[in-house]
Amino acid sequence: MNSDLRASALVAGMSLLGMAIAAGFSYGYVHGNLVIPGDAGATYENIASSAPLFAAALFGWLVVLMLDVVVAWAFYVFLKPIRPRLALLGAWLRLAYAAILGVAIACLFVSSLLASGAVDTSSFPPEQLHALTNLFLEAFDSIWSMGLIVFGAHLWVTGWVSSRSNRIPKLWSILLLIAAVGYAVIHIGNAFLPSSDRIVAALETVFMVPMVAGELGFGLWLLFKGGKLSSAPAQAPPTGGPVA
Repeated sequence: MNSDLRASALVAGMSLLGMAIAAGFSYGYVHGNLVIPGDAGATYENIASSAPLFAAALFGWLVVLMLDVVVAWAFYVFLKPIRPRLALLGAWLRLAYAAILGVAIACLFVSSLLASGAVDTSSFPPEQLHALTNLFLEAFDSIWSMGLIVFGAHLWVTGWVSSRSNRIPKLWSILLLIAAVGYAVIHIGNAFLPSSDRIVAALETVFMVPMVAGELGFGLWLLFKGGKLSSAPAQAPPTGGPVA
């Protein structure tokens, strides 16, 4: 049992670190530098002149998507001994998020095809082509934002299950729960309150640290400590009520 837990912890930890690197490159570096908010023409020219870089970013997103599936499995195996049904729910929520992310990535792929000249766009006037490319980029942001609401639900379940174990430090459980709230309120605001930019920006400032430190810190703990032999019981004693 401990060997399975240690293996799943290692897989989860390495996958989370790999996702952080891939997402940092694809979204933080490439998307952040090539996509100019409010300027469809400049964005189009940036992508068209940096087609190999944008293609590399797409590959990075595919890596993130595949690692999300791996993490869903690894979290389930690691958390199953604590609360099996909730661990399964957490895994399904992460898989649902991964499916939504896949749809969003497809929008990026269409933008890449339009800007790189891989498809015949001669029938589109330049301004229309720029607007169409930008439309798919905005669709990526909107769809991914909706998916991050589901991701927040996944983090909430993961944090709650983690909090029921005496082998997992409470710090990570608390950070995961705070990060879950952050993802939910920020992206619900993005999706349903389009005029609340200032409020969303303020929420991002408040929740940024736990959102980054929650899952990444938990991933580092899993990588170096998770599943190792411990004299502590696997889960906290029940305090009453049904066991999930």
